[in-house]
Amino acid sequence: MKHNVDVHVGKRIRHRRWMIGMTQQQLAEKVGIKFQQIQKYETGMNRVSASRLWDIAQAVDVPVSFFFEGIEDAKLQSTVEGDILADKEALQLVRAYYAMPEAQRRQIFELARVLSDAA
Repeated sequence: MKHNVDVHVGKRIRHRRWMIGMTQQQLAEKVGIKFQQIQKYETGMNRVSASRLWDIAQAVDVPVSFFFEGIEDAKLQSTVEGDILADKEALQLVRAYYAMPEAQRRQIFELARVLSDAA
């Protein structure tokens, strides 16, 4: 049976991987495991050992604590209500936004702000 902490950590691994545009295969190669294991981590099916979580954090350039952020707010529920990054389209949008040069990002942000105020 999946533990809610393992599910939360797995979701954070997936979110970070998506944010930086990395595939499961690329992450697996950096960590030295098979991509199927990454799949199992991301779903919470398999627990991530401390040393493996350290390796994953290094591979995706975040502190280990990143994977536990929001766990108190989520009250260890398997689905965090209002978690916009749980939506694949939102993740793609954020990734595309940060791939733009900073000047363009500011313009896109201002456009989005004006459009949302008008709605």
